Amino acid sequence: MKRILVVGGSRYFGKTLVTRAREAGDEVTVLNRGSGTPPRGVERLVADRDDEEALRVALGSRDFDVVVDQVCYTPLQAAVARRVFAGRTGRYVMTSTMEVYDPATLPADLETATRSGSGPGLVPVTEASLDPARLPLAGAAGRPPGPWPAYVYAEGKRQAEAVFLRDPAFPYVSVRAAHVLGGGAAEFTGRLAHYVERIAAGTPVDVHKAPYATSFIHHQEMAEFLYWTAQQTFTGPVNAASYGALDVTALCEAVAAQVGRDPRYRVVGEGAAASPFSFDRAYAMDNGRASALGFGFGHVADWLPGAIAETPRAAG
Repeated sequence: MKRILVVGGSRYFGKTLVTRAREAGDEVTVLNRGSGTPPRGVERLVADRDDEEALRVALGSRDFDVVVDQVCYTPLQAAVARRVFAGRTGRYVMTSTMEVYDPATLPADLETATRSGSGPGLVPVTEASLDPARLPLAGAAGRPPGPWPAYVYAEGKRQAEAVFLRDPAFPYVSVRAAHVLGGGAAEFTGRLAHYVERIAAGTPVDVHKAPYATSFIHHQEMAEFLYWTAQQTFTGPVNAASYGALDVTALCEAVAAQVGRDPRYRVVGEGAAASPFSFDRAYAMDNGRASALGFGFGHVADWLPGAIAETPRAAG
């Protein structure tokens, strides 16, 4: 039995993680701003994680075997967590994202390296493709090289990883998650619903002329991977992705098979916005490190039909 704190944990695979840990017999606590009610048998602490003093007060004298941080988005949040949890936890697992590899959001010098072939390319990227600890510090990364919201999200995750990695205060893991799908209405981003609704209605899907494949993972598999990671002793970044990267047209064909209607496409111009998961650059992930450490990933083709079938369609 472990004492596990989940920061966030109020929705989607974070909520599944909390339930999984409780059912395994672990002593589980969630910490958030009060959103949602945790499962029975799970303690809840209420605090704004950005408020260092409030966070310390909420934690009191508690310590944990593992902290799983679901909602760390900025280097400032990471710095607060690093100070507060130093000496309180034996292991810290941060949920990061595959977007840290996205060439369109990398600082200019790393984007140049990508174009020259020394960074992410047609071969799925490994964890060694990006070392956040060697990135420029926040505020020194130069121009935002891609769409602003995407850049802010990806750069925030990169810099948060860097804070934990540069001078470790505890054993640390960053889980770089693939695009998470499944869960029906619980999948709050609406990205899979975008395809189900448009293809079912006969509405064209906006795609790039030559879209690249990207990586996916089922929401239950993501929760299971985080729980498995909490039990291990390895450190550093680790990719989490099901086998079988798909490009947007393959995703549309899978949706079409479920809704019984052929997809229609509209090709967007260079630099124009397209539908979710249509990418004009390559950064699908290699899951070899986690697999070698002992985690058995599933295949996208096995779980995607079910994820599509449970996705709500727009009324009417």
